[in-house]
Amino acid sequence: MYGDSIVKEFNNTLWKNFLKGLKTYQLIQDGDRIAVCISGGKDSMLMAECLKRWQKYGNVKFNLEYIVMNPGYNEENLRKIEENAKILDLPVKFYETRIFSSVAEEKNNPCFLCSRLRRGYLYKTAQETGCNKIALGHHFDDVIETILMGMLYGSQMQTMMPKIHSENYKGMEVIRPLYLVREENIVKWSDFNNLRFIDCACRVSEKTGNSKRMEIKKLLAELRKVNPEVDMNIFRSAENVNLQTLISYHIGNEYHHFLDSYSEGKSVRGT
Repeated sequence: MYGDSIVKEFNNTLWKNFLKGLKTYQLIQDGDRIAVCISGGKDSMLMAECLKRWQKYGNVKFNLEYIVMNPGYNEENLRKIEENAKILDLPVKFYETRIFSSVAEEKNNPCFLCSRLRRGYLYKTAQETGCNKIALGHHFDDVIETILMGMLYGSQMQTMMPKIHSENYKGMEVIRPLYLVREENIVKWSDFNNLRFIDCACRVSEKTGNSKRMEIKKLLAELRKVNPEVDMNIFRSAENVNLQTLISYHIGNEYHHFLDSYSEGKSVRGT
């Protein structure tokens, strides 16, 4: 029922963009064993539904492990995840961690520590279950917001990649199957099916009621009022990078500066 609406009512906005992301970035191959990371929110639940349908009807043979890393959810959120997993017929497996309590006293950068611990537990669990890939529920809007956050708060030009190799876990990849799916369409799918998922369970956000990502969301909402194409323009800016027009850049630890070759006349011609 819920999966059917993805290819019927939301075929153009969800399913086609899901498939486009898989094929454009070559996210899934025959023989893959994928750990589907479910946080309990709308994004990861939709991703799990899409992957389950592609596994059943697609032309690629792969296996799925539905993983819920419990960082210390309250009882209400935990119960909601369990209920939705049953509704969507997802055979989830819960793995207990104490991440929230571990970062509770961290004052300087709790988000960084929480992210690092989550990633470590997830990689370790995925490896132990024999998986070679981890699927995360980040969507198109997350990509756009990450680009802006990096520029405005991190003093760097970067984006959230559709897939990456793990540096510490050999043979492990992270993939983002919803890379080209817009958040508003995920919300519409959820509302259409009368599904209610947990919101952000972060205790830091609960206390402050704010986050850098929320600031970026508000900024984008204002920019859309004067330029409806702003999201796609930001996305395409990460695809159309001319290194000759950057003051400096680096690939890993290899740094380059425009002055390195300027004296040789290799800069961009001015007007």
